Amino acid sequence: MYRNIALLLEYDGTLFHGWQSQNNANTVQDAVASALQCLGCAPERLVGASRTDAGVHARGQVASFFTSSRIPAEKFAYALNTVLPSGVTCARSAEAPSNFHARYSAIGKTYSYLILNRRQPSALYMRCAWHIPLPLDVAAMREAAGAIVGERDFRAFMSAGSPVKSTVRKVARLDIEDGLPDDIIKLTIEGNGFLYNMVRIITGTLAYVGQGRLSSGDVSRAVASGDRRDAGKTAPPHGLYLDYVDYREKIFAVMSQNK
Repeated sequence: MYRNIALLLEYDGTLFHGWQSQNNANTVQDAVASALQCLGCAPERLVGASRTDAGVHARGQVASFFTSSRIPAEKFAYALNTVLPSGVTCARSAEAPSNFHARYSAIGKTYSYLILNRRQPSALYMRCAWHIPLPLDVAAMREAAGAIVGERDFRAFMSAGSPVKSTVRKVARLDIEDGLPDDIIKLTIEGNGFLYNMVRIITGTLAYVGQGRLSSGDVSRAVASGDRRDAGKTAPPHGLYLDYVDYREKIFAVMSQNK
């Protein structure tokens, strides 16, 4: 009898060429699939909630797969962590309904982005935060963020090469925290879905606002125009984290503790 198993994964994205399986590339999906094979339960339809790019980290990536293995659902996390390669771990595992799909069942996602805002770089944050040596006006960034929150057409905040039917998404919140240890500025963005590189372009645009290269009005105009050239640069991948994936299924309430 096949069961649908859900996994809550954490990984250091700088060690992988993204989530999605690729030929001749080290990906998280392949690492998890290989680990499951080592446990004697070759997965059917291993899918992830988000196709994170190369360099992007995860605290709350969710993957699901069908298996006939007799390993108890809650024990998959422990078993996987004995065979997974360095840089990826399984925090939790649970049995999901048969119609659950890690990607298509998601109703929302939360990402965070870390900026190291000080003159000198840090060896400790080199792989996990974007170093910006110039001072950032966080108050101006918060003001500009107001143009992002809500249901908008985010065409101006999408990289080319993403075949989507609609570029309208709803951003429920966009918080910017400063005064954190080690001169870190943290952006947290929650929405019902995100376009290709959308979070990184929003971050790069707000960083331009913080440097005085764009204004709050410029961000509003970029939203209105839908022109990618009106927004800022795409922030580098290594500062981005997939923190949480939201589902209607209450069986994953145990996973919501990771939020």
